[in-house]
Amino acid sequence: MLTTRFVNGAPNWLDVGSPDIDSAISFYGGLFGWQFQSAGPEAGGYGFFQLDGKTVTGGMPLPPEHDASAWTVYFQSQDAEATAKAVEQAHGAVLFQPMDVMGEGHMAILRDPAGAAFGIWQPGRTKGVDVAGEPGSLTWVELYTPDVAAAAAFYNASLGLETSAAPMPGGDYTCLNPSGAGEDAMFGGVVPLDFDPTGAASGAYWLAYFEVTDVDATVAKALETGGKVVMPATSMEGVGRIAQLTDPHGARFAIIKSETAQG
Repeated sequence: MLTTRFVNGAPNWLDVGSPDIDSAISFYGGLFGWQFQSAGPEAGGYGFFQLDGKTVTGGMPLPPEHDASAWTVYFQSQDAEATAKAVEQAHGAVLFQPMDVMGEGHMAILRDPAGAAFGIWQPGRTKGVDVAGEPGSLTWVELYTPDVAAAAAFYNASLGLETSAAPMPGGDYTCLNPSGAGEDAMFGGVVPLDFDPTGAASGAYWLAYFEVTDVDATVAKALETGGKVVMPATSMEGVGRIAQLTDPHGARFAIIKSETAQG
């Protein structure tokens, strides 16, 4: 399970970009109880979604030419420049070069060979999110990709991630953990794009899962406030109850009530 005991290669940040940040603030606030705190006028509208005063994710307005909302998952790097070079050497792409973020850390936006965008965060004053694995916070991530083996090789070469197989109904599930951390540090998985419940296999993507106390109630609330259901609430033995949604502007995310949830 994902925790805030961050190690290199593990997710340590995420944010949502939206063409209507006020709408996103209202939607996610109603869904998870988040409150939005601006990072200040110098941050270009960027701010932090918080739960009980603890930061769970970031959010930012997108320029007018971007009409679709999206979530970005960031992985911890001890050297953003070196990681960006490793991504290029592994045939990925650097979309936004590593840059300092007001002394809080260094970040870059990258893309894997199959087209999935992701970020890296080299901690400075900000180590990462304050909460993970608890209701209202990030608890798991999944990569949907057309070639699981190729994706595993790329993320091993660029982020040092390791994979393992977990038996599931219908076949093995490919789990991810940081290099040398062992299976107890699993934070996500890799899923063939053929199993994308949207049915729109137009490219690879990372999907963030947020822990909730009641999946069905959260799905109902999302529908009431402009969200859409991508995958209806489903119970999976040994995992929990899950559903996949989009926000009113199309950002994909998932919710889960884990069988081993904290709180």
